Amino acid sequence: MSGKIFQHILKKYNHANQHRCYSLKRNAKKLKSCIVGGGPAGFYTAQRLLRRNSEILVDIFDKLPVPFGLVRFGVAPDHPEVKNVINTFTQTANRYSDRCRFLGNVEVGKDVSISQLLESYDIVVFSHGAESDRKLNIPGENSDGVYSAREFVGWYNGLPEFSHLAPDLSKESAIILGHGNVALDIARLLLMPVDELAKTDICQHALDVVAASKVQHVHIVGRRGPLQTAFTIKEFREMTKLPNVESHICLEDSKTSIMEEYERLARPRRRITDLMLKMADNPTVSKSSNKSWSLEFLLTPLEVLTENGHASAVRFAKNKLEGKEIDSQKAVVTDEVVDLQSNLVIRSIGYQTLPIGDGNVIPFDDKTYTIPNHYGRVLNHKGVYCSGWAKRGPVGVIAGTMTDAFETADSVIEDIESGVIKPSTSCIKDITESLLHEGISVVDFNEWENINEEEMRRGDKVGKPREKIINVHEMIRIAKSLDS
Repeated sequence: MSGKIFQHILKKYNHANQHRCYSLKRNAKKLKSCIVGGGPAGFYTAQRLLRRNSEILVDIFDKLPVPFGLVRFGVAPDHPEVKNVINTFTQTANRYSDRCRFLGNVEVGKDVSISQLLESYDIVVFSHGAESDRKLNIPGENSDGVYSAREFVGWYNGLPEFSHLAPDLSKESAIILGHGNVALDIARLLLMPVDELAKTDICQHALDVVAASKVQHVHIVGRRGPLQTAFTIKEFREMTKLPNVESHICLEDSKTSIMEEYERLARPRRRITDLMLKMADNPTVSKSSNKSWSLEFLLTPLEVLTENGHASAVRFAKNKLEGKEIDSQKAVVTDEVVDLQSNLVIRSIGYQTLPIGDGNVIPFDDKTYTIPNHYGRVLNHKGVYCSGWAKRGPVGVIAGTMTDAFETADSVIEDIESGVIKPSTSCIKDITESLLHEGISVVDFNEWENINEEEMRRGDKVGKPREKIINVHEMIRIAKSLDS
């Protein structure tokens, strides 16, 4: 790219976005910070930093042209109330537009190196979440018809990298491996009335497939017992209230142990257990539908059985629990096995954070899949921090992410106030100049709002909150063509 053309593009970019493009060749009092990851952890970290320090500048990088990460791509379509946190993040971006920028469509480790970030910013926070998932490591796991929850959820929520998925829902049963909230989200989506689902922001390509689904029964299977499930009472209760869907809670081998431990259960666990016992004794029976689901325990998957390379069943070993403390009891396989038939198998056993960049610049613990840290401070790296799943692992709900992100931001503020972190005395070039010079189409928050408006316009036509755009090139085209 010639120098004149580059300067013309840069001038046009800064003019169009002048209220968001603060000058980084600036007052030495200003601290430059960047956050890698535009999901809830990233935005909560930014919010706290901006509120607590009026002299800090924040850039939020995301590899996609759209912000909000797991709130947009992970929350169930029929849980719009959980997505209301997007309003808070939008308010943060707009209120602090003179000190905060969203830099979308920029992949750290590819479009910009970690070394560049460390050279360009006084503070770098890694909040990039979990971009992989845990594996079963059993035969047949990579067969057709076997998906991770991350893939399946990304497919129906419009994550571009999984928009090509074509799950086969033409058979009567599905198996979901795992007893967490995500497992229940997927089961609920497969069984809920299509007319209700059509009013959500589920992507149209997924809605079309689910509308034609032949799935009648969903097995939700876990390795341990009913006292070790990871889902919350809210999600469990939603499953029991699905209209015209039968519920089966399989406690035949567990009732004795439940009653032995009942008085020692904490209140949240007792509420879930009470509902399980009630449903087991009085299963939901529907005369107007042949749909059903079952919650099954003490089964360890041994192998995905296949026919012509496609999943046809899962072979399980029956387990027994060993250990005194409920939370630490381990599932030990026995010699007894059982097969469950299904050509759709979804493993929902956890997400997994990956090292960012080449893994050599920023330390990474490949046992906990986290960045080693102390209250968000990356060990042995002054000015480098982490928050969210990169910090604590892929666990918890959005409220926990907020608390975690605030803790990291408070560590940053503490280091600023103690003099550990100081503004750079050198004049550092704005990183957007090098991105533009490399031909990267950086999408700012104003341009994201163009995408947002177009999605809502498309959704309004079909009676939905929005129709998500699932193609990155189309996102960029809309972001740029509507910008004035």
